Amino acid sequence: MARFELKLPKMGESVAEATITSWLKEVGDTIELDEAVLEIATDKVDSEVPSEVDGVLVEKFFNVDDVVQVGQVLAIIETDEEESNTSQSSEETQELKDVSPEVISEVEKTVVSAKEAATPISSTENRFYSPLVKNIAKQEGVSQSELDAIKGTGKEGRVTKDDILSYIEKKGGSKPVVEPVVTQSVVEEVKEAPQKPVKPVEVPKAEKAPVVSSGDDEIIEMTRMGKLIAHHMVESVQTSAHVQSFIEADVTNIWNWRKKVKDGFAKREGENLTFTPIFMEAIAKALRDFPMMNISVQGDTIVKKKNINLGMAASLADGNLIVPVIKNADQLNLIGMTKQVNDLANRARANKLKPDEIQGGTYTVTNVGTFGSIMGTPIINQPQVGILALGAIRKVPAVIETPDGDFIGIRYKMFLSHSYDHRVVNGALGGQFVKAVKDYLEAWDSNREI
Repeated sequence: MARFELKLPKMGESVAEATITSWLKEVGDTIELDEAVLEIATDKVDSEVPSEVDGVLVEKFFNVDDVVQVGQVLAIIETDEEESNTSQSSEETQELKDVSPEVISEVEKTVVSAKEAATPISSTENRFYSPLVKNIAKQEGVSQSELDAIKGTGKEGRVTKDDILSYIEKKGGSKPVVEPVVTQSVVEEVKEAPQKPVKPVEVPKAEKAPVVSSGDDEIIEMTRMGKLIAHHMVESVQTSAHVQSFIEADVTNIWNWRKKVKDGFAKREGENLTFTPIFMEAIAKALRDFPMMNISVQGDTIVKKKNINLGMAASLADGNLIVPVIKNADQLNLIGMTKQVNDLANRARANKLKPDEIQGGTYTVTNVGTFGSIMGTPIINQPQVGILALGAIRKVPAVIETPDGDFIGIRYKMFLSHSYDHRVVNGALGGQFVKAVKDYLEAWDSNREI
């Protein structure tokens, strides 16, 4: 009998850990290949971990609500396969005997050096810090000594994301007491250095207004996803200098064209042709025209994205929001875009998105018109630098210019609300981009075949 280690799989960039929400199998249960063993939740999406083998679950290493790092062993599954024979290892042992002691010693030194270089940051208690915790510490300027002094609430005293975020929130107050280690040479260097008066700059911390509730009020605990969304929204506003540009687009040609072709399209392709893929196509074209809108900010540098990956905000039944991503959107025709939009939207509502399908977005679109809003001021989805809100399409009286003169007519119009990061996107670029989207929509070919 062989023992297979079921590990937490990699779930896309920036996802370093997950929380176990439920075990679908118990010790002693028979498991088939690709059958879900447990459910997990990340700060991006909920998912299942399937088995890679047929066998019997013999051991579980974590409980519900435990936080697990990517690559950690979750459980042991016993299979019917025989243990691998030892002939290969015997041959390797014989080969090692023929190698000189000097070579073996040199290799051992190299391995030790590599291990020391790859060792993650740890405190004197040898605690493990996840990549997410280390990344937050780096962004917030939390030193190694401060990290070591934070009391962890995770497994074996590990510092979790909530621990470090809580510490950062309280950082305005007293810091953990840490004894600095100063060498003699550093002390002498400080003595010789000229003394310059440094006036500390204190940034006043806004005090939260107390929340007063009466006995008749209902206290509702925020969901895990709700807490994450709230944190991301506040973080985005604190990171980016949000500026908005608004423009009105005449989509009468699109309205009439879709009305003409939607029934035949649904019968032929088995898909509903909504306005969203049409708008997505125009936005992808505009991003290709203005590549400096398809960027992200990394410290003092700008990362210009090669691929155009459009995030599509989708509302869930519980009132929360998720943003699946259409990869390489500029390379899709309208049929392909329609199928992608419908598939991602349907699986988002059914909570069946894969972690990779909400990763790697370079620009986001949100349809506030679904709920009747004509415009909005959406918050940027970090680390992107722009987001476009699509307003409701309305029938309005408008001045129509013709070679024979102007006249008043009924037109279908909508507002495009563009939020962008003024740190790297100036008003000219932000305005030109949304104007390009408008131009593509208004230039729609009423005779286009699909």
